[in-house]
Amino acid sequence: MSGKELRAKDLLEVLELSKGSGAKELYVKKIRNGSVIDHISAGHALDVLKILGIGGGEGHIVSVAMNVSSKAASKKDIVKVENRELKPGEVDKIALIAPSATINIIRDYEVAEKTRVKLPESIRGIVRCANPACVSNAGEPVEPKFLVERQDPLRLRCFYCVRIMDKQDVLKQF
Repeated sequence: MSGKELRAKDLLEVLELSKGSGAKELYVKKIRNGSVIDHISAGHALDVLKILGIGGGEGHIVSVAMNVSSKAASKKDIVKVENRELKPGEVDKIALIAPSATINIIRDYEVAEKTRVKLPESIRGIVRCANPACVSNAGEPVEPKFLVERQDPLRLRCFYCVRIMDKQDVLKQF
């Protein structure tokens, strides 16, 4: 288990079941109500938890599966949060680091809504410019604005100072 996984150990609710063949399979139980974030880029589930402000003390039951086999990509991460539906602003933040993610809203054990995250051509007010000299960081009444040049790998260009930001610059802000 990596250091990141050990720090998230209190958040994990993962059961390992043995099948008759002796093979082991990862099993995460269904949630009654809440959100499932699927198709997260492998290794970024803990970043999603950070973006959502989930540190373990909120009382939500959270399931995390990392580096799970995927048909679309070789590996993916999955996050399930019980009794919490994601807000649109949270979905926009997730799109920055997991452009292929899908959000499933679960109600009474059924998928009530399913959406794929979508990063718009420009974003406002979600992240700050990494350039400390940018006018958007100078205490002026200017909302940070970025043009999305590329989604994967992420490449944002500040509208004001043209500073280029990547996924790592974004992750430092959460």
